[in-house]
Amino acid sequence: MSKIFFVTGKSCSGKDTIFNILKQGDELNLKTVVGYTTRPMRVGEQDGVEYFFVDSAKLETFEKENKIIECRHYNTIHGIWSYFTVDDGQIDLANGNYIYIGTLESYEKFVEYFGSEVVYPIYVEVESGERLERAVKRERQQKEPKYKELCRRFIADEEDFSEEKIGHAGIQKRYENIDIDKCVEEIIADIRANIHC
Repeated sequence: MSKIFFVTGKSCSGKDTIFNILKQGDELNLKTVVGYTTRPMRVGEQDGVEYFFVDSAKLETFEKENKIIECRHYNTIHGIWSYFTVDDGQIDLANGNYIYIGTLESYEKFVEYFGSEVVYPIYVEVESGERLERAVKRERQQKEPKYKELCRRFIADEEDFSEEKIGHAGIQKRYENIDIDKCVEEIIADIRANIHC
């Protein structure tokens, strides 16, 4: 049975880097799904690569067409930003395995939509102080750093990824990202085991 390997974790846990390593691995041959967002593009991002960058009118159109798999809205200091996944033909479980990245909430929506036997969680975690250092370093590289938003997101992650919510989502295994090479090696071994089970 084909699977969707769902990478999740708090901001600056290294999940984006791990996701990119996994999706580029020829041996695993995992297909990707590009999500959608109404937030502005960051420096270095490209439309259709990290996300499809759309406006709220396009989101409303997808909602009217009942094409939304999951959707999250964040009330930021810059207004409401939405992140969502669309049933737009990108996912075809008859033709291989997939890799996706999202929040704990979106992981649960994927499980509701596709079933727990299809969606496999890859929960990446890093100690909070280390995460904060990484977040500040990344934000400094932006043309216009948004430190208030960084702080809001960091605090929100503590609630969004509380132990209670992680347990409720059924996450049993965690991948600690102290050494990224070892972390990725462990994840790849588990993906291989689940592809061939």
